[in-house]
Parts: sequence; structure tokens; C-alpha cells
Amino acid sequence: MRILLVNKFHYLKGGSEKYYFELGNLLKQHGHEIAFFSMKSDKNIKTNEKEYFVDEIDLNNGSKLKALDVIYSKKNKRKMLNAIEDFKPDIIHLNNFQRQLSESIIEAANEKHIPIVFTAHDVQAVCPAITMLDSNKHICELCKNGKYFNCIKKKCIKDSLLKSILAAIEGKYYRFKKVYNKKINWIVTPSNFYKQKMIEDGIKENHITTIHNFIELDKYDMELQDEGYALYIGRLSKEKGILNLLEAFSSIEGRKLFIAGDGPEKERIETIIKERHLENSLILLGYINQDKIKEYLCKARFVIVPSIWYENCPYSIMEALAIGIPVIGADIGGIPELIKDRTNGLLYKYDSISDLESKMKILYENPELAKQYGKNAKKRAIDDYDKEKYYNKIIDIYSKVLKEK
Repeated sequence: MRILLVNKFHYLKGGSEKYYFELGNLLKQHGHEIAFFSMKSDKNIKTNEKEYFVDEIDLNNGSKLKALDVIYSKKNKRKMLNAIEDFKPDIIHLNNFQRQLSESIIEAANEKHIPIVFTAHDVQAVCPAITMLDSNKHICELCKNGKYFNCIKKKCIKDSLLKSILAAIEGKYYRFKKVYNKKINWIVTPSNFYKQKMIEDGIKENHITTIHNFIELDKYDMELQDEGYALYIGRLSKEKGILNLLEAFSSIEGRKLFIAGDGPEKERIETIIKERHLENSLILLGYINQDKIKEYLCKARFVIVPSIWYENCPYSIMEALAIGIPVIGADIGGIPELIKDRTNGLLYKYDSISDLESKMKILYENPELAKQYGKNAKKRAIDDYDKEKYYNKIIDIYSKVLKEK
């Protein structure tokens, strides 16, 4: 089978890109021919496979005259038609494509009768702001069922009226063109929560399948050494719940918390650490690479995922479970689908700092319990996130859409 993998970024920017590259490797391991379609960038990774690139679009600094290209780009459509003519794919597998690549690439695939499978790494199909967060980083579902005026009213896109108007227009255009209901043959959601949000928005349930992401389990078979600390891995931003985590940890004495990542709240976090004299107990690691993250994971007692927004299927949780580290997670979005409370970790009420504090104390004070949860975590990862099991499920979907072609 020949599969053209599509994602707007061709470097490791986040979970979508990790999936995009690892799915390519998995398909190749099983003898399929793959190619990539993305945007030009100096950061791009060379894959040694066929690669097709459109011109880079900078949504923050680009020309306002080209703003409508994020909705429909004739140039990108031609690039996709050329890629289809050259590579002759059996399937096009979309990942994040909206804005930078535009709906025009889907139109090209439809014209050439190439079936499309789409993995929804976010909820942009429902929310013009992509995350179901307003400009104040509060959960918002007002735009469901095409009520995109709310995006403009609340200036949800970076508190910008112009960007919010453009996003609302894009949402209306996609709904009018029935992109998700008709033009895409099958949708894969990495969490059942995201599937339900799409159904609530009117997307047909009979062509949406939930498959949790996969990981390379053999890369996480590592020796553990519990040094008693908690670990946070992720962006330092409000929606990730990092400020709630700091509040909860500030009331716990004699323990350590390591924070790996960077983001807009970094300076605020540094100020809090200084004001509350946490320099010896709360350590900012900054951005660290994957190998270094694994080193810290192996020595952690538990990982914390304190998000206050609708997470999908966080790799940070799956990687911790794969190593055998329990996770304390917020009961929001797709997180509870990965953490079974009091089995492979603990869940807490996402907006309750006191609940988070109490759950952290349980694992700080009970190393044997954390160890047992860790064993269960490892088993869960082996049972549910194995790449071969994922491969069988995605190939079933490919076969189904090819039969319906």
C-alpha cells in the first residue's frame, strides 16, 4: 500500500508531529511505501522518503493580503495534485492540516478519488480556537454547532479580532463544504472524549473511530530507581495547570518537584519560587531532550499531569506508564481514559488545588503503593499502547475506506 502522510509541520513540534513520523516508521516496517506532505521550514527533518513541501505560512507575521490562503490555497492544491500524480498514493492520511495547508489539499484528493483518513489531534473541527479555550484560557464550548460568532465576540485567537474573524470564517467554510462529514472518509480520534465532542458538533458517528496513540514500548524498557521526587513534563502555560501545581506543591514540605519544559509562564513561575523560598525543592529543568526526559522519568516516584483544558491523549502519560511510573492526572478531557484511578495512578478534580495536594501527598508518603501502581502502569501500556496492535487497527481502517472507494 502507498500512503501519503500529511501534517503542516515536518519537525518535532508536538504530539501531532511525533505521531506523524512514528506512524510513517511503523507503516514502513510493515512493507508499505510512504511519503510526506508538509510545509517548508529550516527546522524540517530529513526522512529519506519522498517529501513534498508547500511554502511556509507564518500566521503571526504573514501578509494580511494572503490571509485567505489559510482557508483555501490554490497553490497548495496544485502542490497536492502534483504529489498525487508523482507518488500515486492509495491512501492520504491527514494529521494537522488546517490553516497552513488549507482545505484545498482535500479538494485535490477528492478530485483524484484518493480516500482520506484524518487523525484529529485537536478539536479544531469543533472550535475555531482549536483548543476549546477562550482568550483567557478558560474552557469554552460556545462555538459548537457552528456558532462561531462567539469566537469573534470573545477574541479567542490570541486576543486578536482579525485572527478571530479569520478563524470563524474558516470554520463556517469548512462546515459549508462538509469537510468532516463528507470530504474526509474516516476520522480517528486518539481519545473517546474528542470523538464525543465531534459527535455533539454534528459530525457523523459512523465514520469516527477512537484509537489511543501507540508508543515504541521497547524504547521504554528501563531500570527504575525511585528517588522520591515528582515530575512534570510539558509546556509552562496556564491551560496545562502548571500554576495550580505550584499552589498545591507549595503546601507540601520536605519533598521535591522537577519541572521539565518551557513556555509563557516561566518568569511567573521563577518569581513564585523565589517569593516562596522553594529554590531547594522545586527545580526548573528547562527544555530537555527525549533521552534526558527518560533519565528523569526512571528516577521519579510519579508524574503529574495537572491540565485544566481538554487534553486528548498525552504522550507524557503514555511514556510514564510505559516506563512503569504512576501518574497523577486531572479528571478532564482524555486523561481519565489513560489513568485508572487507584490502579495505575490517581485522578483528582481538575479545578481543585486541595485535591491535587492530597493526591500528591499519598504517593510522596507511600513508596510501596507508588511501586505497585507503577507495575500496573507498565502492564496497561503493554496491553493497550503496543505499536503492532495499533498497526492492525489502522490497517483495518485503510482497508475499509479502500473498499468503499
